[in-house]
Amino acid sequence: MTMHQPDDWNMHDSGTAPSSSVGESGVAPVSMEGIRGKLTADAPLAKLVWFKSGGTADWLFEPADIADLREFLSRLEGRLPVMALGLGSNLIIRDGGVPGVVVRLGKAFAGVEVRRDYVLECGGGASGILVSSTARDAGIAGLEFLRGIPGTVGGFVRMNGGAYGREVCDILVDCDVVLPEGTYITLPVADLRYSYRHSVLPEGAIVVAARFRGEPGVPAEIGARMDEIARAREESQPLRTKTGGSTFKNPEGHKAWQLVDAAGCRGLTLGGAQVSEKHTNFLINTGDATSADIEGLGEEVRRRVYESQGVQLEWEIKRVGRP
Repeated sequence: MTMHQPDDWNMHDSGTAPSSSVGESGVAPVSMEGIRGKLTADAPLAKLVWFKSGGTADWLFEPADIADLREFLSRLEGRLPVMALGLGSNLIIRDGGVPGVVVRLGKAFAGVEVRRDYVLECGGGASGILVSSTARDAGIAGLEFLRGIPGTVGGFVRMNGGAYGREVCDILVDCDVVLPEGTYITLPVADLRYSYRHSVLPEGAIVVAARFRGEPGVPAEIGARMDEIARAREESQPLRTKTGGSTFKNPEGHKAWQLVDAAGCRGLTLGGAQVSEKHTNFLINTGDATSADIEGLGEEVRRRVYESQGVQLEWEIKRVGRP
């Protein structure tokens, strides 16, 4: 494989694939010759995340497939930070934007296939709804809880996503990961050393596929459980707002929303951001909130909970980028 230095390429003489965009003065971080994905400079990210706020990515790369992703990252040689972006839930993109390269996995990474022994092969970009629905149709039980996780396989494998009494660690067999320098590895569930909403996957590692194992079940019963989960979410969470899902982790022995409520934060506002009155562990962009408003409101909630009850809330929502 031929390695290219970043100054080998510029927008005028490179023979870049037609789908690539680098801006009027940008110089791509790698040679794009033979790369089939789309590279965009100064790419707006607000439209790609649930809060609908935040700055731009220095570079947004949307690979054509795993081989394309590996080639791009191998050429990058670790010179820039890399961050994967899924559905953009549980994420605050700070207003100063994200340095380095944001990788967004598209349709090529969104497939779900049924294998033997009640195992599903899932792309890193597949949604929890698609995975659980495919399992239901195949008569595979135990994955219904994924219906209640607003994200993609890559995100909830990294964060040990969970809901309604189950977590990803309960169903994961193994996952395929592309490391920031382009190395491709398969990690069994034990190697992720899961804990509550945490794994030991290194920063910049991108989960491109995962295998989940369920158990035999009746499609109608599985579907009924999924419908229950959907109704419970609709009734208790502000799903039809610009939000980012659960804001804080549940401290041991406590429910985060109860602590927030007891601290008098229900409906609390900062700029265009608000603590949901429907579910106090959700923050909302009421229309024109900046990411600084949202994060600042979260920090104020943490301060009030600690002062009133002596409990230090930890962020569950990931906050990335420059202030």
